Amino acid sequence: MSGLPSTPEGVCTVSGTPSPLQGPPSAWNSPTAIAWVPLSQSSNQEVETSSTSQALPDTKSLPRNVVEDKVGDLVGFLLLKYRAKELTTKAEMLSYIIKEYQDHFPEIFTQASECMQLVFGIDVKEVDPSNHAYALVTTLGLTYDGMGSDRHSMPKTGILILILSIIFSKGDRASEEDIWEKLSSIEVHVGVEHPFYGEPKELLTKILVQEQYVEYRQVPNSNPARYEFLWGPRAHAETSKLKVLEFLVNISGYDPRFLPVLYEQALRYQEEKAQTRIATTGNTMDMTSASSSVMSGSFSHPE
Repeated sequence: MSGLPSTPEGVCTVSGTPSPLQGPPSAWNSPTAIAWVPLSQSSNQEVETSSTSQALPDTKSLPRNVVEDKVGDLVGFLLLKYRAKELTTKAEMLSYIIKEYQDHFPEIFTQASECMQLVFGIDVKEVDPSNHAYALVTTLGLTYDGMGSDRHSMPKTGILILILSIIFSKGDRASEEDIWEKLSSIEVHVGVEHPFYGEPKELLTKILVQEQYVEYRQVPNSNPARYEFLWGPRAHAETSKLKVLEFLVNISGYDPRFLPVLYEQALRYQEEKAQTRIATTGNTMDMTSASSSVMSGSFSHPE
């Protein structure tokens, strides 16, 4: 199939190379936490995988470079489908991309799906199990992908989720220094054009501000002036801290109860949103629903 978008080498981690999000909870406040590392910086450290990964067939006989190439090809194919707003099927992926490596489809598909979610903020969701059909949708209920009418641009939902996660992990406000320090770990730098995200400072301080996903403001009484980022009204309307925490927990595999500060912050935020809805609609069921959804264990975590 022609016209597949290119995905530069090093975009996605592959089997045996953990994302920094998969580190211990204590590491989430480190400069490289909540970020993604290019392949050239990754290690071969063995990490605990999810139940899905544990069920994958043994692919040691498949050369690593072949896995990387096929993951990259499949990511390009899925991006093409996302742009066209089309479903795809397992049969289609096997026919166009996987070809002679069909026995290794589970590993390649899992790695490509993780890349789509982490780098581009796109979920690969099965919508028809009988036909193994998949839809491609933006993660966390966000409606922004930053692609506009440019058919060659890449989805920018992934970096938006990263920024919202950093702000959340920093107590609802993150200094500009913190943001750029963490973004530098995924090779996103001020003034340097990024192949996916364009000019980063313009994206963060202008475009995402105009889209009302973040607020960018001067720190009160700072001299010389310093700036910070907060969630914008559109972020509050479309997603929640609970969803962001669930996203981080599902990636890392940790029980959210081992993250008491973030867990309590997300729970308090959810209840405050419910109280606001009650004040607006008078529906007391909102508060009951908000509390029960958290306490019933809506997170996916290891037993």
